[in-house]
Amino acid sequence: MSDIAGDDALSRTRNPRRAEVRRTTAICLLMILLYYLVPVEPGVTGVHLAVRAVVTVVGVALVAALVLQQIRDQITADPSDVRLTRLAITLVGGVVVFALADLVISFSDPDQFVDMTTKTDALYFAIGTLTTVGYGDVHAEGQLARAAVCVQMVFSVGVLATGASLLVRQWTEYARRQPGRSG
Repeated sequence: MSDIAGDDALSRTRNPRRAEVRRTTAICLLMILLYYLVPVEPGVTGVHLAVRAVVTVVGVALVAALVLQQIRDQITADPSDVRLTRLAITLVGGVVVFALADLVISFSDPDQFVDMTTKTDALYFAIGTLTTVGYGDVHAEGQLARAAVCVQMVFSVGVLATGASLLVRQWTEYARRQPGRSG
């Protein structure tokens, strides 16, 4: 039994990137699971609505801070040290936070979004906004919802541009280190 545990520890030290990808995947799946477990019900008013709004704003601010940190890290880091896994966690966290924010807006005022009635609708809309696909079946109708979607779009551009920049930097660094390449 101890040999199996030792082999597992040895494989993690031999391939830390694989372990990092597994850890990132687990964190992303946990965030999605928590998204579905967070209680959000329609018809909330008063103090509950105020608390929900504050938590949503704080969540969006935290995601924005993570994106800005990723951009700062990407600018200052050695290209070989940059990790796309952190960006993936930020991306999934952002999608989940924005899906919850959209759902809270929709439940608080059903006229803000068209056809957003479930958590899956909100997640579908957040991913559609991130990918700029936007099928149009679920969409922002009210001014508050449109303002929230504008923030989502800025987040999307920031995360996608950062991810593309990271990929280009890593690919360039990899190509530079290949034998037979001048540079």
